Amino acid sequence: MSWLLFGVFTVLMCAAVPLAVALGLSGVAVIVAAKMGIMSVPTIVYSGIAKYPLIAIPVFILAGMIFERSGVAARLVRLAESLVGKRAGGLAVAAVLVCMILGGISGSGPADAAAVGAILIPAMTRAGYPREFSASLIAAGGSTAIVIPPSIALIIYSVLVPQASVQALFAAGLVPGLLSGLTLVLAALIFATRQGWGADDPEPAPRFWQSFKQAGWGLLAPVIILGGMRSGAFTPTEAAVVAVAYGLFVALAVYRSLNWRQVWDLMAEGAEVSAVILFLVGLAALFGWAVDTIGVFNQFARWLTSSGTSETVVLLAITAMLLVAGTALDAAATYFVFLPFLLPVAQAYHWDLVWLGIVMTINVAIGQFTPPTAVNLMVTCRIAGIRIESTLVWCGWLVAAMTAMLLLLTFVPEIVLFLPRWLGYL
Repeated sequence: MSWLLFGVFTVLMCAAVPLAVALGLSGVAVIVAAKMGIMSVPTIVYSGIAKYPLIAIPVFILAGMIFERSGVAARLVRLAESLVGKRAGGLAVAAVLVCMILGGISGSGPADAAAVGAILIPAMTRAGYPREFSASLIAAGGSTAIVIPPSIALIIYSVLVPQASVQALFAAGLVPGLLSGLTLVLAALIFATRQGWGADDPEPAPRFWQSFKQAGWGLLAPVIILGGMRSGAFTPTEAAVVAVAYGLFVALAVYRSLNWRQVWDLMAEGAEVSAVILFLVGLAALFGWAVDTIGVFNQFARWLTSSGTSETVVLLAITAMLLVAGTALDAAATYFVFLPFLLPVAQAYHWDLVWLGIVMTINVAIGQFTPPTAVNLMVTCRIAGIRIESTLVWCGWLVAAMTAMLLLLTFVPEIVLFLPRWLGYL
């Protein structure tokens, strides 16, 4: 049956069939061939999406859209500029900082890259930064959104791997997310200082207190979301609802940057995005069920460990595989395709599944700005009006820096796990 499952999946992918459909039809092929009853298909699909944590996905998507369209990003940019000042590399640092803060609200890399890029790419160009560098850096900064909690990707992972709770994953993603941002900040400062980018920026730096007052409402959002979950005031799913309510209050009553008609349009757009994600989740459940039924990866994991293969070699091979896959697949697709293989291997080597989720997510984050099919980079290159090929040099350096940080987390798991252990989630 394994040849049928993966044969059908490979043929459909080569035929450019959408990933969700390819996963679902592969599972259906196994069910039909094994005569398990075609009526089990709707039951498996429904059970794949009828899970409480998944309720948070459409709500977090809506919350992110509300904050991004309400002018929060522009106010955060002004605050970041006032903090770093007008010096070489100042705008580059501000770009990464704002991407990280927005990542703590929306959990969507492309959305953060679009919001920050639309504001800062023109400003960085006026300050002397090459557009290729600006587009590469903001695309990389936006990728931190899927690591820094609340992360839609980590919610999906928790559903696929019940042993890893959402709270543990969110806590585990905080330090790696901050390290990712720090890595990008250091790389940006090295490039900007050597080239003198931003040193002659003619625009004065915004005043700190005025910028802080304007951005304060936006800064409170991640504090309320993460603080509420840590204090036990609400669950991650309830935190998403709180985020939407707070975002609507800020957008409608404080900034008055949205009206109810625009809110309705955002709800419709959020529903479309959520439907695509949940459609993928439901059909991928068929694929996962078929893999579990066949048990081919469990046999492979037993063979791998009994063959004496070095754990270091296995980790490096998995990292290389995920880095390549991340350039073409988003986080959800990467989980669905590779977790059936990786979970038996992780259990054979006694890897912590929370750590595995963070490592996989960072691999996907790097893929979001690795040419040629990087989704974040496509967004920023469109804003900058440049070809994606022109960013290869700058993206190469940023990918190398982030990969070095990833390898550190891969071979020193305690960096990822100490915070959730300290908070009592492990």
